[in-house]
Amino acid sequence: MKRRVLFLCTGNSARSVLAEATLRAWAGHRFEVFSAGSQPAGTINPYALGQLAAEGIATVGLRSKSWDEFATPGAASMDLVVTVCDSAAAETCPVVFGDFLRAHWGLPDPAAVEGDDEDKREAFRQAHRIVKARLQALLALPAEAWDDSAALKDSLDRIGFVQPEDDASVDG
Repeated sequence: MKRRVLFLCTGNSARSVLAEATLRAWAGHRFEVFSAGSQPAGTINPYALGQLAAEGIATVGLRSKSWDEFATPGAASMDLVVTVCDSAAAETCPVVFGDFLRAHWGLPDPAAVEGDDEDKREAFRQAHRIVKARLQALLALPAEAWDDSAALKDSLDRIGFVQPEDDASVDG
């Protein structure tokens, strides 16, 4: 059974897109993956696209979109909604997403980094390293973890603190 995962961020132009594209590339057979924003920027940050391309991750079809698309009648229900920026963590998700688990995996906004192109590319590389470490931890969860929502919620919350140098395991 494919689980539906939605990554939310305010602008849906960087962190949530990195998570969406990476999880889709790594485990599209296990997950149906989406991203959206409460106030979408309307375009994907070019440094996010560059980072994904540098990793060989497909960017075709990625777009900055409103979470309202997932709150319409007939929209697919989500199994997991993950906020990836602090401002989105405090926002109320539309109620029509359905019965889903929610986790917060906040990380610094690479788009807010000032400096030259190399400084900005490095910020996106670092953000993507964090995203990848957390997605590896998600993928390391056994399939039966989804059967116990309380234990799964605990694991998902711990994943929100995983850093690239950590072991991918989030077990006790």
